[in-house]
Amino acid sequence: MFNDIGPLELVTLIVLAVLVFGPDKLPKVIQDVTRTIRKIRQFSESAKQDIRQELGPEFKDFEFEDLNPRTFIRKQLDNDDLGLKEIRNGFDLKKEMAEVADAVQGRDSDGSAASASASSGGRVDMVKKPESPARDERPPFDADAT
Repeated sequence: MFNDIGPLELVTLIVLAVLVFGPDKLPKVIQDVTRTIRKIRQFSESAKQDIRQELGPEFKDFEFEDLNPRTFIRKQLDNDDLGLKEIRNGFDLKKEMAEVADAVQGRDSDGSAASASASSGGRVDMVKKPESPARDERPPFDADAT
């Protein structure tokens, strides 16, 4: 619950609590706070049980943590009913990047790309600097981009 509180911050909170409530009232304040937290947890658990009972037996494996979007998405992606693992394993990023680079450079993906990739050892040069324009040539201007 308080995983991100460091030791220095914890000491500071304790000293601040002693200064605000005083050493005489501090134990009673701590008891009241812990009692209140217990009541809130009991109320929360009873509300969860009531909701589970009202939903019926078809929702017996329903977990409230599934309502968290991260948990829900993670469970759906791990579920193999959709065949996402096959899609993920069948996707070859190097091949896709080579095809995109060939398309951008205007080469055919069957003939000249094979000879170019064979001459470079099957690697695509993604760091190649573009040719600098001539001295009086202006760079292209896109009015919609501004």
